[in-house]
Amino acid sequence: MKYEPVIGLEVHLHLKTKTKAFCGCATQFGNEPNTQTCPVCLGLPGSLPVYNKVALEYAIKVALALNCTIQEFTKFDRKNYFYPDLPKGYQISQYDLPLSLHGFIHIDVEGTPRRIGIHRVHMEEDAGKLMHTDTDSLVDFNRTGIPLLEIVSEPEIYSPQEAWEYLTALKSILEYLDVSDCDMEKGSLRCDANISLRPAGTTGLGTKSELKNMNSFRAVKEALAYEIKRQTELLEEGTPITQETRLWDTKSLKTLSMRTKEEAQDYRYFPEPDLPSLQIGQKTIEDIKRTIPELPQERMRRVMKEYNLSEYDAKILVISKKDADFAEGCITAYPGKEKKIIVNWLIGPLLSEANNRTCSLHELPIPGGSQELIALVLAVEKNQISNLAAKSVLTESLDTQESPSSIIKDKNLYQISDDSALEKFAEEVIKENPKSVNDFTSGKQNALMFLVGQVMKKSQGKANPKIVQEVLKRRLPDA
Repeated sequence: MKYEPVIGLEVHLHLKTKTKAFCGCATQFGNEPNTQTCPVCLGLPGSLPVYNKVALEYAIKVALALNCTIQEFTKFDRKNYFYPDLPKGYQISQYDLPLSLHGFIHIDVEGTPRRIGIHRVHMEEDAGKLMHTDTDSLVDFNRTGIPLLEIVSEPEIYSPQEAWEYLTALKSILEYLDVSDCDMEKGSLRCDANISLRPAGTTGLGTKSELKNMNSFRAVKEALAYEIKRQTELLEEGTPITQETRLWDTKSLKTLSMRTKEEAQDYRYFPEPDLPSLQIGQKTIEDIKRTIPELPQERMRRVMKEYNLSEYDAKILVISKKDADFAEGCITAYPGKEKKIIVNWLIGPLLSEANNRTCSLHELPIPGGSQELIALVLAVEKNQISNLAAKSVLTESLDTQESPSSIIKDKNLYQISDDSALEKFAEEVIKENPKSVNDFTSGKQNALMFLVGQVMKKSQGKANPKIVQEVLKRRLPDA
């Protein structure tokens, strides 16, 4: 590759507080526009902000979980710019003395471990929401003043895939902390990306573009890939890159120029005069550190050890806290000694059903819950029902909301393991398929599996395939 991309990501996170950052207005999503406002969040003359203590505690918790150093002294600043969704004409943010600095998270990219630096985590407030029609632009100020964290990575991400892995790992940590619902559709987790190209093997930084309007991690990955292609073509032509903000267009799958990128001086930062600075003592930090739960990587190492799982299996199970809680509940309740059996069902058929239904593992509406799921898996393990039939039962149960045990009983899906019944099916199949019998006696082992399949058809999938093989081998001439 002639050019190497250098990527930095800025994640904006709504904190899950009951009230806004600097006033007592509710933060509930989806209410009628402009019904959750007051003089403070609308910036009316004479109103004064007071910072939300819970938001501060959540911010410190996030910074600690991301291995950041909490600054003993921090303050708020005014970031000045004019936009219709910013009623005060400035945003309360942090500039030169942010809450925390110099953290990191670990990611894994196609089997290669990477450590991505966190430049800073700082506190700020959100702006309102603009809504455009054919003739008008409308502003909803309900979102104005909701407490935000900005999590800024170091420019140490070198591919769209690394960006996706970083965001996935970061979101997993934030969900475990339970400080935000991390719902990108609601706008409670948003991501901007800065990207530049440099000649491969060099260490300098090129002219960057900032990418906005990406509403999923997949969109971030696609926008970065497009921007790498666009900037490469410009550099190949000898055309200089312009530092600008670009929007990701989900219809054309292209980035479009929005405006020239602002610099820090354009915002005329100055200390917020209406809010006192904050001094965060070591005791406060230690008290909040004790509230941090087991995080994804710690949980992954533990479940690998406790249930004898591979790193691959454990990583799938723990990436989402709610899914991990559901999965671990199933694993601990499963009476068999070999926990891998229930794990295979969780990361196999169940995860497939969840993906097909665009929901999470824990959201699958299994009638009877985990107890019925465990009973279904045990029925397979005890050879009472075939694996194939059990998967069909799971799908039908989710579709009809009838319990798996009822479906098995109503359809008489219990597996046939009786030798005498299987002998009859085997005899019929051998008579009906002389060519396959000859192929088997000629040494073609695949012919045996074909004959097993024919017996399974005759038994309507109820035959125990292992016993079918044994019966057929007894009846067939030696190869």
